[in-house]
Amino acid sequence: QLEVTPKNFSRIAAQNAKQIIVQKIHEAERRSVYNEYKPMEREIVSGLIQRKEKGNVYINLGKIEAQLGPKDQIPGEPYPMNKRLKIYVSEVRDSGRGPYIIASRTHPEFIKRLFEQEVPEIHDGIVIIKSIAREAGSRSKMAVYSRDPMVDPLGACVGQSGIRVNTIVSELSGEKIDIVIWNEEPAKFRSEEHTSEL
Repeated sequence: QLEVTPKNFSRIAAQNAKQIIVQKIHEAERRSVYNEYKPMEREIVSGLIQRKEKGNVYINLGKIEAQLGPKDQIPGEPYPMNKRLKIYVSEVRDSGRGPYIIASRTHPEFIKRLFEQEVPEIHDGIVIIKSIAREAGSRSKMAVYSRDPMVDPLGACVGQSGIRVNTIVSELSGEKIDIVIWNEEPAKFRSEEHTSEL
């Protein structure tokens, strides 16, 4: 039995070793980015609109890209290139090409997170958002409740001269927002409904 060692064996071995090392480094980088953004699920982030492709809008978040599918886009809303856009992170996925975000601007939770950012009483847990019904691009209805009898939940959400809710309406490209007071008894909730429409 004759054993033959190729003359370029060491070069091939070195190339293979280099490829393995580079692959491991890329895997570690992807895992690091995934772990960084995974905790952002169900939160709001902002980025720059990068491109449009096959009905999808892609937003650059720096280390990762977010995909805004047709169903997650507000009807009639323009998405010009390089515009800064707030999006709701529905899911952080890890694919063979690296991690990416499935985003939404139509999810009811997007409105909830916007109010948490804009209304300190909601952020601090004094005013609670009990339910949200949404027809994205047209109208949303939100029921709120105050844990503190001295705090008016409608007034807190609307803000002085409507500044708080108008900021959110502007972010949602003019979508109407009805804010009502929540009551645990459905019949009483319907009969005592107070609406703040802007």
